[in-house]
Amino acid sequence: MANSLIEEEISKELEHLPFDKQQKVLEFVRSLVSLSTTGVTGKELLKFAGTLADDQACEIKEIIERDCEKIDISDW
Repeated sequence: MANSLIEEEISKELEHLPFDKQQKVLEFVRSLVSLSTTGVTGKELLKFAGTLADDQACEIKEIIERDCEKIDISDW
């Protein structure tokens, strides 16, 4: 359930946007809703706790830090 103050603010801002931008806002909101309804709970993931050896976990962490935490400014 949405906070009515937030709904009012969004509605006021939407009034100033052209139709195509309003459509993008709607698509974005729908994508947020679908993201929150997919996936599994943390409780379901607990069965995987401890399945990696320490060295495997460290290697994965290093790879993520090295390869995934980069921002390519020219990509935007």
